[in-house]
Amino acid sequence: MANFRTPAAPVTVQDAASASGGAFLVSELEKRDPKIREPLTSLTYARDIPITVGGGWVENVSALNITYAVSGSSVSGPAMAAGANGVPLVQANLGKDMFKTHMFGVGLRVSFVDMARSNFIGRSLDQMLTKGVRMAYDKHMDVNVYKGLSEFGTTGLLNDGGAVVSNVAATGTGSSTNWSKKTPQQILDDVNKALTDAWGAAEYDTTAVPNHILLPYEQYNYILTTKVTDLATETILDFLLKNNVASKNGGNLTIAPTRWCKSAGVGSVDRMAVYINDERFLKAEELVSLTRAMTQPNATNLCYDTGYVANLSEVEVFYPQTLRYYDGI
Repeated sequence: MANFRTPAAPVTVQDAASASGGAFLVSELEKRDPKIREPLTSLTYARDIPITVGGGWVENVSALNITYAVSGSSVSGPAMAAGANGVPLVQANLGKDMFKTHMFGVGLRVSFVDMARSNFIGRSLDQMLTKGVRMAYDKHMDVNVYKGLSEFGTTGLLNDGGAVVSNVAATGTGSSTNWSKKTPQQILDDVNKALTDAWGAAEYDTTAVPNHILLPYEQYNYILTTKVTDLATETILDFLLKNNVASKNGGNLTIAPTRWCKSAGVGSVDRMAVYINDERFLKAEELVSLTRAMTQPNATNLCYDTGYVANLSEVEVFYPQTLRYYDGI
């Protein structure tokens, strides 16, 4: 009698493989890229302003300033004749500027089950979410430094109410103010006028030579890549850094791009900001740096909750006359 055998069912990747005694998983046939791609963003605040740390959970920050005066003015008042029976007196007037602070706070929640599952893939869910907290903090600081928080009535580097706002000269092709329509010399004239105006407002104090210029990325990339002439090897940026008023007077000028200058001017035109990047003239404060304040288990939601907090100041401008804006570039 013939011995008939039932045909075997086809083996799929989910079925057990008799040769190994195990099972192939669908995921094992994938090539997994271990790199986790985080969101793209631009964070430049730490480059463009001094950040000081410390101070605690205060509600305001104060800064003292002083002005001096001599009876009869410092020009003719101290001039004395022989036999004079009196001398003019020096007087001091102390003032105090107040700056607002605000608290930054964000929570992190890790599900117990998700945390247990993450052990199988060799990644820390807590670590990934912590990076998200840091990114949220840095993006908050970027807005706080450049624009301020309008909800709390604060301003930043690019919209300070005490800064002088001007338009650059309309010397370009067709009386344009745009740098793309100007020659390298005309762009240099705009830069030098801005530097001279800001320095002159500080009575040409040798410690108050402007050293920082902020531009939108479009204008920065234009001067970075455009040659002074068709036959030259020098770009417009090289030309500006070599021939500006600040460098010629012993300073060290930085010209840097930031996305916040785009449409920051009056009428939503592009803005150039000129100032002195030095703690004596302006700064922002991390009164309490970003801190992992507390972590506790949450039995109701089967998770661990963590709170992060910081205490931050608004941008503090101590010499408003040295901060200048030039629109229309």
